[in-house]
Amino acid sequence: MPAFYIQAMQIPESTLARPTRPDPRAFIQLLKPITWFPPMWAFGCGVVSSGVSPAQMPWAIVAGVLLAGPMVCGASQIVNDWFDRHVDAINEPDRPIPSGRVPGRIGLYYAIIWSLLCLLLAATLGAVVFWATVLGLVLAWAYSAPPARLKLNGWWGNAAVGFSYEGLAWVTGAAVMLGGAMPANEILILAVLYSLGAHGIMTLNDFKAIEGDLQLGVRSIPAQLGPDRAARLACVVMLVPQMTVAFLLLAWGKGAFAAAIGVGMLLQLWAMHRLLTDPKGLAPWYNGTGVTLYVLGMLVAAFAVRGLPGVGA
Repeated sequence: MPAFYIQAMQIPESTLARPTRPDPRAFIQLLKPITWFPPMWAFGCGVVSSGVSPAQMPWAIVAGVLLAGPMVCGASQIVNDWFDRHVDAINEPDRPIPSGRVPGRIGLYYAIIWSLLCLLLAATLGAVVFWATVLGLVLAWAYSAPPARLKLNGWWGNAAVGFSYEGLAWVTGAAVMLGGAMPANEILILAVLYSLGAHGIMTLNDFKAIEGDLQLGVRSIPAQLGPDRAARLACVVMLVPQMTVAFLLLAWGKGAFAAAIGVGMLLQLWAMHRLLTDPKGLAPWYNGTGVTLYVLGMLVAAFAVRGLPGVGA
């Protein structure tokens, strides 16, 4: 673990501000609603890929969306803030925990209770959903909590987030619609491939914190490789899974959908060409263009597999 983190974690708890009562608004802030979209989108792709009409199981969809977004993703954010509280006391003292708006060990109890609530909700949606949730929570805690703290290394941390936010959420969406059963192999393959591609998206997200990561000793991929090499790697990591998806759709007799994925990749190549002219400056722009095309391709692939034999009820 980087020396800065070790030193920060040795800061006495008494140095953190402590008001007399918790601020209810801070508990919502800890859930970070802005982060819920990726897993909820992947869950929606899972729902589509199942081939089951949403009208057949509306309440299961509502429960699944809550599980993927506010519950599991929210739990990961609480866990992250708790184990980053000492670092945040230096860099972001207005965060809910270091500011004292969530005082004492309440943040830890909140993370534990919220995680248990995730499991209770998942248990009502079938065995596959439950075990996917267990794995998602294990990755969430391992991402932030010592001794693992996967977030300190971009290779492991990005993989954990990609599989949690994309793959597991996709599988959960399909399993919910299938009454808790394991989705077809085609669905599982798509979930894994788009999870791998999400590793590149996470690399681009780390461009905004290169200087801080270098100072703190966080081995994000841009900090390890530099902006240019990291951007090229991210582009390759995003493109290869999509190319694989397109070839698989062709093999499965879904040529029109494969062509749509191909058009999306061509547009991404144009955006990537521009990104590589100034990776650090244009990473936010690419997140709004190329990444949007990537997630739209996920939905295209989800519609493609719903008509395959053996997929759906």
